[in-house]
Amino acid sequence: MTRVRLTPTISVPEQAVRLAFVRSSGPGGQNVNKVSTAVELRLDLDAAQLSAGVRARLERLVGSRLTQANEIVIFAQRFRTQKANRDDAFARLEELVRKAERPPKRRVATKPTLASKRERLATKDRRGSVKRLRERPSSDD
Repeated sequence: MTRVRLTPTISVPEQAVRLAFVRSSGPGGQNVNKVSTAVELRLDLDAAQLSAGVRARLERLVGSRLTQANEIVIFAQRFRTQKANRDDAFARLEELVRKAERPPKRRVATKPTLASKRERLATKDRRGSVKRLRERPSSDD
């Protein structure tokens, strides 16, 4: 079974990746109406055999590019040749997988320092006094 290498540590079965060549949109003269140079790359997440963590992070990263059939769709039409667009689509998929491969850093909860607490309260006092000075003077007649 042939595998497609996405990153140095992650590869997926060839059956999980589908390529379709379609006509590009936008300017390009007469050639744009005749030649199918744009690439639609689809990665089937169910067949990709990714680890649960990588798959979950990848699903979150791709957002609206994920179909209801659990396929990631990448549409590449930046270049004028099929090969360049295919390479671009694979590079973009590789970048997504590389980002998903890296687990997020755990946030370490910290407490505010005593100095920052005092500064915050001092700022609140100053602001309150500015607002008190804006009040209408009391009539102490």
